[in-house]
Amino acid sequence: MSLRSLFVDFNSYFASVEQHEDPSLRGCPVGVAPVAAETTSLIAASYEAKAFGVGTGTMVREARRRCPGIQIRVARPERYVAWHHRLMEAIDHAIPVGRVGSIDEVACELVGRQRRREVAEQIAQQVKDEIALAAPGGAIRCSIGIAPNDFLAKTASDMKKPDGLTVIELADLPHALHGLALRDLCGIGPSMEARLHEAGITTVAQLTAADKHRLRHAWGGIEGERMWGLLRGAWLPTAPTERGSIGHSHVLGPELRTPIGARAVLKKLLVKAAMRMRREEMLSGAMAVRIRFIGHDQRWERDLAFDPTDDSRELLRLLNGMLDSGNRRRLLPGPTNAIPLSVSITLMRLVPRTQSSGSLFAPTHDTGPVDAGRIDALVDRINAKFGYNKLYFGSMQLALEHDAAPMRIPFNRVPDTKSENEATHESDASHDPLWLQTMNRFRAMAEGEHRRREQRDKR
Repeated sequence: MSLRSLFVDFNSYFASVEQHEDPSLRGCPVGVAPVAAETTSLIAASYEAKAFGVGTGTMVREARRRCPGIQIRVARPERYVAWHHRLMEAIDHAIPVGRVGSIDEVACELVGRQRRREVAEQIAQQVKDEIALAAPGGAIRCSIGIAPNDFLAKTASDMKKPDGLTVIELADLPHALHGLALRDLCGIGPSMEARLHEAGITTVAQLTAADKHRLRHAWGGIEGERMWGLLRGAWLPTAPTERGSIGHSHVLGPELRTPIGARAVLKKLLVKAAMRMRREEMLSGAMAVRIRFIGHDQRWERDLAFDPTDDSRELLRLLNGMLDSGNRRRLLPGPTNAIPLSVSITLMRLVPRTQSSGSLFAPTHDTGPVDAGRIDALVDRINAKFGYNKLYFGSMQLALEHDAAPMRIPFNRVPDTKSENEATHESDASHDPLWLQTMNRFRAMAEGEHRRREQRDKR
């Protein structure tokens, strides 16, 4: 009765949706790219493509070289979100959906007799059957892990792909994990792996044998003790957190890798973040801007604190001041003649609107913050009804022309279609926050690939 979590992980989700909706793609290598460009990187690859060494982060041009028959499809976030909801309904027929970790992952809690191995395995098979009914044809599949907690269940779901089912019981620990690499464990990325190596931990066997104090030191805090408990099967629900920031990032397409293009995209990201902040009845007291450049490891970054506000025009004024940085002769800060690769903007120091008294020095005449708030509210209502960016600031025009920073799907929450409905020149595709963390992860991979390519070309 040690089992408590059933974790569902959809296999090559974006590529699988494309294969399901276009039967001619089934059984064929498929790659999904954020934009139609040979110089961008894939955000997903089907298992047929993975057999040729093509995966997330592979440049489209390189993917075609490794796999000549690969079919490249431009991402359609609205379809992935729609299928997410349909598949969650299918899972709910077998077991109540618990914590949605991302657009392609969900953890469900086992209760009562469901914690018996044979019953849990029956539920897992029912989940697979319900998914097959919702998406007949076998293109959309999932791997399922069953374990004492969500962390181990997620780890188990990765052990057998595609279409796998893996069970880890308390009696199987820790030796069931010893065949994995450190990076196979959720929460251990390149930086954390390097810190563990510095602490003398290079294998999962050494990690599971380490005591609490050693892991606390390696992680630099309580998360080390949390990892110690999770590795031993402890049930540690994710602690609720308060939102501390709202932000967006975007890898620039080739046509926007100019100072003017980067500025236009930054302004679109800022206005989008401000709209989300107003919807959540928050004010921001700080802004962080980051720009990465092709061939340069170090990014340009600036942080600015100010009186709490949600006024888009005021935030744009502050952004312009940060980018000008005292040198109006250059449109974009950073290395001279460097080509921008990605941009990000984050609104921080968020406080509820009801907890802020505003600035003592704010103007009180008719053109003051009251009117600004009314204007923003009116623009938000129009965009919510007719599509985001039906009304927009002129400085965003170039970004809109190239459909930059489109719908996003973060991996940590379900989309809010009411506030993220983006109208473009071609369609009114819904703009959804579930895309953001996916693209953040893709951005990091793309930047790394561009840096490696640049260094290789220099040699």
